[in-house]
Amino acid sequence: MRSELDLELVSLTKRYGQTVAVDAITHLFHAGTYACLLGPSGCGKSSTLRMIAGHESVTDGNILLGGRDISYLPPAKRGTAMMFQNYALFPHLTVLDNVAFSLRMKGVDAPTRRARAAEMLELVEMTGLSDRLPAQLSGGQQQRVALARALITDPQVLLLDEPLSALDPFLRVRMRGELKRLQRELGITFIHVTHGQDEALALADEIVVMNDARIEQSGPTRDVFDAPKTAFVAQFLGSHNVIALPEGKIAVRSDELRLTAPDGARLQGRVTGVEYQGTHVALRAMIGGEQEVTALLTDKDFFGQPKDLGEAVGLDWDRKAAHALSA
Repeated sequence: MRSELDLELVSLTKRYGQTVAVDAITHLFHAGTYACLLGPSGCGKSSTLRMIAGHESVTDGNILLGGRDISYLPPAKRGTAMMFQNYALFPHLTVLDNVAFSLRMKGVDAPTRRARAAEMLELVEMTGLSDRLPAQLSGGQQQRVALARALITDPQVLLLDEPLSALDPFLRVRMRGELKRLQRELGITFIHVTHGQDEALALADEIVVMNDARIEQSGPTRDVFDAPKTAFVAQFLGSHNVIALPEGKIAVRSDELRLTAPDGARLQGRVTGVEYQGTHVALRAMIGGEQEVTALLTDKDFFGQPKDLGEAVGLDWDRKAAHALSA
């Protein structure tokens, strides 16, 4: 069912000379969804985000927000706001004035815009640092200021271009929780570009996997993860093995592979790597056809019957764990 705040891309295309960066993609983002555009570098995800924001021109196709064509409107008139990867804070302005800047440009009086900026800083838990300059903030604090500055315009859609890439791993995990909390609290659509599979799985209600300027697969996050349709999606999302069998190509999750005796096993192979990951052990094996697969075993299962490099192993899985793949 459609909402008046849905965002729809219709045959959206971006060309740079002869290069096609985004190739006629069509997708409907339902209002209030946390969606991640996911894919490798150069797949077209950032160009797509920048076209939605109005920071990149549309070559062909349309962008509709609530049924209104916003394809050729300036960024400030679209009902979207963008948080940039580098945060782009003004170094000479205080935190409060950075957040209030867009209202200042719209001619909002000083008391009103400062009060509104203070509300936004409270939302991102930065109230006590309103008088500081950006250089006096940590990376995580700068990110919160950038978020508050994007949200002060009351956007219907918030666009985030790899917002966590500059943060250390510990802070990245914490800020994922903050982004999810904010999206739930505000109830607006978040569209978040990332090449990190873990980030997308942790945050998104829906993922849109892009490859070579097109959408390879989209849908609810768990559905796409559990049932990838192509070899690219299975391998890019990780945790899946793509196995070519005589009857066709399949994907099997790494945690669904189990070790058995080599004799009579569905597949036979030799151990090529063992990586201890705390709660799990990732065991890699080379099988027929020079294919390498990974089995993710609990530490208890592995160390109960440890395997050495070069050792012969059998591999099996439940029939329901395998998904047929298209080309």
